[in-house]
Amino acid sequence: MKLISKSTNPISPNANYSALEILQFIVLLSFVLYFGKTLFIPLSFSLLISFILFPVCKWMEKKGITKTLAILISLSFMFILVGILFYLLFTQINEFSNEWEPFKKKLLETLNQISIYIAQRFEISTEEQLAFFKSSINNSGSQALSFLRNAAFLFSETFFYLLIIPVFSALILFHRQILANVLYRIFPAERKEIIREILTETIHAYYNFIKGMLVVYLIVGALNSIGLAIVGVPHPILFGFIASVLTFIPYIGILISSLLPIAVSWITFNSIWYPLGVIIVFSIVQILEAYVIFPFAVGSRLKINTLVIIIMITAGGILWGAAGMILFIPFASIAKLIADRTESLKSLSILLGDGVPHKTKP
Repeated sequence: MKLISKSTNPISPNANYSALEILQFIVLLSFVLYFGKTLFIPLSFSLLISFILFPVCKWMEKKGITKTLAILISLSFMFILVGILFYLLFTQINEFSNEWEPFKKKLLETLNQISIYIAQRFEISTEEQLAFFKSSINNSGSQALSFLRNAAFLFSETFFYLLIIPVFSALILFHRQILANVLYRIFPAERKEIIREILTETIHAYYNFIKGMLVVYLIVGALNSIGLAIVGVPHPILFGFIASVLTFIPYIGILISSLLPIAVSWITFNSIWYPLGVIIVFSIVQILEAYVIFPFAVGSRLKINTLVIIIMITAGGILWGAAGMILFIPFASIAKLIADRTESLKSLSILLGDGVPHKTKP
């Protein structure tokens, strides 16, 4: 007697699932991702870091370096690079903090002008405005303890991630053959070669993608800094490279990164032309990044349509916060790459794709 009437193999071409089963799977996956984020967030970052470092480790191992030493060298090089970037960033922040006093004076003058405008336009006296702000501050005092508790939790969580992510990355790289063998055993023996191709292509595609993106960030950061320097915005390197890094979060990152230089230029020069200049610079650089820099530096990257990107950003933010907004985009790209090579997932490939035909390996 047949107990199973349809294939349960997730990559079988005969696998068919109802809308209710798909919805149940999405709800269950969301539940697991949300309540397991303390484990899955550092594990996901570690997995992506392993994808990046795997070709480097493999190259060093072919040169006669032991696996353990190759992993340590690649992780150390990555930490040195990240440390240099953070040093440069904090140097710029320190220079900005040295000018906080004149900036604060300009800010107070601007707030005073806004207060006078409100008093004249809406007939609300400055005393009434001051009483409103004092009342708001007093009411928010009860929330200070909650804010400090959340800040302490966020700091401890970040510190935990910084400690555990390198450990996970090293262990994934060291035990990569065991993990690959387990993956091969999950699927039928006749699918082993296809799984190997998908795994290899996923690692190399993501490695090449990250290399291209690093070039994009350097070029975009340099162009942002040059443009802001021409406009006359203070600390153009700081604002330019912050905007460059935040473009990793599509659409939202550039909006967030533009707020600070717009505010600083408006308060510093008390003129609308400088904020407009910042907007023009960022707009021109973003157009160049989308149509010239990105295609040139990344080449034939995997295309994901805009709707899916926005959905992934929103879902990542809901489930994992800022980390999810960063991680869910490359995971969607990896899912698209797997779907392109799996016959039963062609519908998913079409759903994730941008509608433009791309060449794939036979």
